[in-house]
Amino acid sequence: MEMKEEMSYKAAEVERFLYRYLPDEAHGYQKNVFKAMNYSVTAGGKRLRPILMLETYKLFGGNGKAIYPFAAAMEMIHTYSLVHDDLPAMDNDMLRRGKPTTHAKFGEAMGILAGDGLLNYAFETAFLAFDEDPTNTNIPRALKVLAKKAGIYGMIGGQVVDVEEDQQNGISRNRLNFIYALKTGALIEASMMIGAILAGATDEQVDLMEQVASKIGLAFQIQDDILDVTSDTETLGKEVGSDIKNNKITYVVFEGIERSKSDVKRLTDEAIEILNDLPYENPFLTELLEFLVYREK
Repeated sequence: MEMKEEMSYKAAEVERFLYRYLPDEAHGYQKNVFKAMNYSVTAGGKRLRPILMLETYKLFGGNGKAIYPFAAAMEMIHTYSLVHDDLPAMDNDMLRRGKPTTHAKFGEAMGILAGDGLLNYAFETAFLAFDEDPTNTNIPRALKVLAKKAGIYGMIGGQVVDVEEDQQNGISRNRLNFIYALKTGALIEASMMIGAILAGATDEQVDLMEQVASKIGLAFQIQDDILDVTSDTETLGKEVGSDIKNNKITYVVFEGIERSKSDVKRLTDEAIEILNDLPYENPFLTELLEFLVYREK
């Protein structure tokens, strides 16, 4: 099976349990926010972060049910971040994946509330791990990682600096690295760390998975910057050259195309070398990391 087909199969697996955790939108005076939340989550996507969490869990021999509410929670957090990114005060996007964005369909106020709802509901869902697998003593630690990586010291912190830089129309290399590490990398790190934690990995192994995810997250974002310059609209699936049109400073602006490509390869090779040095193996996880970084869209 080719990687694209395998990814589609894995995404469908995620959706089978993810959708079971979504709120029942048929009842309650607040059912409109349920509808907006569910619309946002079911709009599509690669389900990359839950897949990374599940595959890391398998890498370390995990076999309990605690992983499922955490994987669902991760996708809810990622989705809420997209809902808020699309709002008029942020990117002001009206389409995502060929469909109206949440605020475009339900109104700006409901878009804000749907994002808020998904973030809070993600933690309600993650706490179900105590019911799903009451013998897993690693759940509290996994919750701590989820909270920190999603918050002001993680994804939100990266978004804050990104918004500030847009307003100032200028950025330093150090601040760009900070944005990439937090806005893009934090949830990828959380996904792989939580997978390892819930499977009972050692502290050292969890730290190694954070390093792997950090390198892959940065390589993933640099590749995004490269594709915005080198790809075409048909291949990429969205308008190319948007960074240049918006005067956005990216990794490619600082380093150029060739150095950026070299750094993508270096970071990916370093991440995979760490994986290969572990006493366990998951060939699909290794292939997945390479596929993510060397993708064409």
